[in-house]
Amino acid sequence: MSLGYLFGGGVGTEPRGLELYRTYETVQSWYEQVSAWTGLTVRQILEEDLPTAQEERQSIGTVREAALAIGVHDVLASFGLRPAAIGGLSLGAMTASCLAGALGRRELFDMLAGSRDAPEPPAGDPRQGIAIAFGPLAEGAPSHPGESVPGIHLAGDFGPTADGTRRIMMLAGHAEALGALAAEAPPGTVVPLPRRTIAVHTPLRRPYRDFMAPRIDAIPFADPELPLLSCLEPKVLRTAADVRDLFQRNSTNPISLVDVYSGMKQQGVRLGLVMGPSIPEGILAFPFPVVHIERPEHVEQALTTAYDLGIDLSGVPGLS
Repeated sequence: MSLGYLFGGGVGTEPRGLELYRTYETVQSWYEQVSAWTGLTVRQILEEDLPTAQEERQSIGTVREAALAIGVHDVLASFGLRPAAIGGLSLGAMTASCLAGALGRRELFDMLAGSRDAPEPPAGDPRQGIAIAFGPLAEGAPSHPGESVPGIHLAGDFGPTADGTRRIMMLAGHAEALGALAAEAPPGTVVPLPRRTIAVHTPLRRPYRDFMAPRIDAIPFADPELPLLSCLEPKVLRTAADVRDLFQRNSTNPISLVDVYSGMKQQGVRLGLVMGPSIPEGILAFPFPVVHIERPEHVEQALTTAYDLGIDLSGVPGLS
């Protein structure tokens, strides 16, 4: 095995995918299909401002990011490039599950579009938020800067920085507590993200998880057709039950990029292709080279990098 696909977990608020859409007919056809399934126009998916209501905004944002990631996958497939292992974070884990054959594309987008009906938080509830945090790598250091602070949870672990000096994490919880932590911590240690009002991957998302549970239970999952790496624990998801469990726990459990890329390394991955912009480029330490694909020129970069690494591209036109 040699090629792995990694799908990020961010929910996009900015227009994305326009260049790919304008360049490739396969992407144009794909967005038309997503539009038919979700009731959103192609323009809404690609470039319009998202609505202000929290759950509707989150829902359309997930449709936007999953459509882009699968569009990139389809472009690569048109060149004969396919992964030997696959995984992702958060939304990316669900997208990866779909491309591993564990559920159909229609089922994935029906679920994402249907999440817009999740009830909004009660008006009196504390505001929620997300922050990026930088922690030390030293043994015995706190697990994250907000450890033991009420209202703050470790929501994600992205692993060491490329220079090996710090660890990047995602904190989520009550916005007021995150703001206070950012003010008390050394400058740049905790950075609250603007316009992020959902404490993803924490127990605060339990109402959303309960709302989505029967909808996930109704999805006809299948066993993955290739190694599918979990972002919730160090594990290869091998059965339909494994994938259903990931979907059910995804909204309330912390995620780990380390679990995904370490699992890929164990599967023999020598090159990772990151679909979309949600995993920061050049900041994190991966155990293999990675190419981020968001625009048409990145597709050629992925093909030439694979060729340079000696990965079999016998099915790729012009590179055999």
